[in-house]
Parts: sequence; C-alpha cells; structure tokens
Amino acid sequence: LGLTPLAYRTTLMIAFHFAKSNGALMTEAFDEKWLAQDREKIWHPYTSMHDPLPVYPVIGASGVRLKLANGQELIDGMSSWWAAIHGYNHPRLNNAVKKQLDSMSHVMFGGITHQPAIALADKLLSMTPKSLDRIFFADSGSVGVEVAIKMAIQYWYAIGKPEKSKLLTILSGYHGDTFGAMSVCDPVTGMHEIFTGILPKNYFAPAPQSTFDGPLLDSDIRPVEDLLKDHHQEIGAIILEPVVQGAGGMRIYSPDFLKRIKDLSKQYDVLLILDEIATAFGRTGKMFACEHAGIEPDIMCLGKALTGGYMTLAATLTNLRVSDGISSGGAGVFMHGPTFMANPLACAVASASIDLLVTTDWQTSVGNIEKQLAEELAPCQALDSVADVRVLGAIGVVECHQPIDVGMIQKEFVERGVWVRPFGKLVYVMPPYIISSKDLRQITSSIHDVLSI
Repeated sequence: LGLTPLAYRTTLMIAFHFAKSNGALMTEAFDEKWLAQDREKIWHPYTSMHDPLPVYPVIGASGVRLKLANGQELIDGMSSWWAAIHGYNHPRLNNAVKKQLDSMSHVMFGGITHQPAIALADKLLSMTPKSLDRIFFADSGSVGVEVAIKMAIQYWYAIGKPEKSKLLTILSGYHGDTFGAMSVCDPVTGMHEIFTGILPKNYFAPAPQSTFDGPLLDSDIRPVEDLLKDHHQEIGAIILEPVVQGAGGMRIYSPDFLKRIKDLSKQYDVLLILDEIATAFGRTGKMFACEHAGIEPDIMCLGKALTGGYMTLAATLTNLRVSDGISSGGAGVFMHGPTFMANPLACAVASASIDLLVTTDWQTSVGNIEKQLAEELAPCQALDSVADVRVLGAIGVVECHQPIDVGMIQKEFVERGVWVRPFGKLVYVMPPYIISSKDLRQITSSIHDVLSI
C-alpha cells in the first residue's frame, strides 16, 4: 500500500475499531445471506417449507446465553431441548472433547472397544438402579427407544413366547419420531396421527389424572389393569415416561401411579421400559425420575442431557433377565448396531458431564430453580388465556386454553432477550442448572408479559 510500518499498523487499528463499532451492521448483512440460503435449502423441524417459522441465526453460545448474528444475546430457557444442563462452552466439557479428539474421534463398535465407552458404561451402571447390569449405546434418543422396544420383543421371542409382541402405554406420551417410537406416542396429540394406519398397533390407556402431590386415583389404574388382564398374553412391555410426560403434553403425574404400574408388570409378567431421555440427570429433582417412585425398570432409556448437550448419544440399559434371555435363545445376539454407537468423542464428553454433575450441588441448584419457577409462574394462573401452571424440579409449564401462534410469540420472547420455544398450547422452560436467579426472573417475567398481550 506504500505505507510506512507505523502508518500500516495505525490503519489496521482504525479499521479494527471501525469494524468493532459497526459490528451489528456487518453481522446483519452476513445474517441476511445466511437466512436467504436457509429459507431456500434447509427444512427445519416442525415447520413448512412454504411458510416456514422464522429462525434466528446463532453465532455463539456461552453460559446460559445464545449470541445472535446481530449481536443480541438471549437467555436460554430450553437447554437446547433439555440437554445443555451445564450451559454452553463449559471448559471441563470442552477439554474432554479436545483431549479425546487428539486420540481418535470415531471407530466402529463392532469387534472393537475403547476406554471412553468402558468408562462411561461403568459410571452409568453405578448410578442407575442396581438391577440394570447391561448397556447398549446408540446415537440418538429415538433410536434408544427403538433399541428398548426391540430388546423387549426379541426377549419374548428368544424364550419361546413370540406372541408377546405388543406394547402398552398411556395417552399424552412422546417417545421419539422414528417408527417404533411413534407407535407408542399419543396417536392423536403426538404429532403422528397421519401415520396411524401403517404403525404397529399397540395398547393405550388414558393418561393418569393424579397430580404429583395428590392421591392416586383408582380411575387411573383400572384401565391399565383391565388392558393387562385381557391382553397380557400378547403384551411384551409397558413403556412410560416416568412422572413427567414430555413433548406429548408436559404433564406431571403421581409417582404412586408408577409404583402400581410396576406391581402390575410383575403380576401380569410384562417388562417395564422407562423412557428417561428427558427426565434423567436431575431434571425432576431426582437423578432419575423413577427414584420418585422407588422402582426399578427392566429397561431404561437415556439421552439428551447424557452428554451435557454437546453431542448426540443415547444409552439403553437392561437387566440380566433380558440380556440372558436374548443371548440364550433364538438368534442369540441382539440384532442392532448403529454406525456411530459408543462414539468416543460423545462417550468422553458424557463421562465429563456426569463427573461435573455429581461433583456439584446440583440438588440445591435444581431445588432453587423449582422454588423460583413455582413462585414466579404462579401469577400466570390468573391470566384469561392460561388453563394451568405446573412445576417440578427444573421444569416449568404454563398451559394455555388455545394453541399458541409459535412464530408470533417467539418473536415477543426474543424482543425481551429470552429464548423460549412453545409448542401446541404450552409455554414451558427447562433452563440450564447454572442459571442465575436474575436470568431466570427475566424468563419468567417475559412469559407472564407475553401471555398478557
């Protein structure tokens, strides 16, 4: 450029400060380029390509904040679909990924094993119910549910009872978007109604009406018992989300219902599958939601927060009854093998996430979140648009009378500096456990303000 070294450095400094001070303008231009490509090429979940819901470009995340391309920061009330329990960009989890990356990022798990998988299996089996002795790794929560269903069906086939191939569950449940998982989601409210004709036919009992702290209603148990009495010869397993139903309705029910289900599963000789993908790792105030009822399943599904929200990984755990039954009869092997099962990077960060969780006072953190959510969401109950408010652990739910305009209401939340993703009639939050009371207050006040519009 024909400049002296001093003039060159001065020019660079001026350019840097200009760019920094005008960062919003620069990122907005970049933002529009991204968004144009996004609208043209990418199909986001639960939206149409003709009139897609708006998306907000994120360029970074740290702690409980998401940074948008225009420089705005949003307090995350969703833990990225309930997974980022430690927040974002955590140095211990970052280091776990970086250290493992120096060794290997992935190897197949057929005929090969590695230390990250062994270490993670040991941690999980030492903290989950004692009767669970075996673990099968998968690559997503929905696949973890598929694995659980296949385990149950193959178990009965292996011991000479192939007729026990049906499943029993309750309405308002959600277990994933793959076909086996869809077959045990609510057939009407579970988003999969159009597939009803081609999904496997299973049995559904009404969702329990007993509240978490209230008495167990006989009317909750009787339909389940009647179905088992009439069809236990063909029912291989009961599958439930323990205590809290997730995306099927964010309902919270009595632990006593779960206790009775366990008793009935023994009485009628069916397996019990608990889908803890959304509830595990402290979300409900217990490390695992089944602890509220003091029961142990035959099969347990884990995912979401398993890796602290860093990578996709799932685990399906089972007892010796199931693993020995499958291994001793029929094919003699479990017929499943995801390509990325037990991915070393995912296993390494999962181990680090569990270590981080158990070495912090997560119970106090979740208890404080629960108390604050209960106090600060309670005023929403007085709003004309609101049907119910419910809280358990680090879960807060405001249910409206009518379905919500997601695009409109999310825009209102973003304008208030928070990230909340409603669905159906529900506005709910599942914040990272590290959230401060001030940040959580901004979320809860925003919910009240937006629903007051």
